[in-house]
Amino acid sequence: MLKQRGERHQSQALENALLAELRVLRQRVPHLAGGLVASLDGLLLAHDTHGTEPDSLAALTAATLGVARRLAQATGQGDFRESLVRGEHGYVATYAAGPVCVLTLLSHPDVSVGRLHLEARRSAQRLGELLQNTP
Repeated sequence: MLKQRGERHQSQALENALLAELRVLRQRVPHLAGGLVASLDGLLLAHDTHGTEPDSLAALTAATLGVARRLAQATGQGDFRESLVRGEHGYVATYAAGPVCVLTLLSHPDVSVGRLHLEARRSAQRLGELLQNTP
């Protein structure tokens, strides 16, 4: 029972740290609508999204990641680093966050894509480090 409480406490602490990073990212990137952190197999780890079902988005992220990884490798571009989809109403960007998770961001169409990439790459690195240092 004590072990379970300790694991829950660690899990909650990790989720809080991931959420804090998502909130900092939202403050640094104007027109960012939300984001999530998911495992490579689509398990939702943390989210700061509104109006989007986060579990479904995490699963779609995993599917997109699989295709993007194969595309990068098949064309000789190496390992997956990031993907950007531009839709009629904005962008969906996905970034590798270490070897175990991905960061997916939703933004409005008037976002500065350069700023989005700059800040998201930094956040993805920090998120990956957080997850790698968690037992």
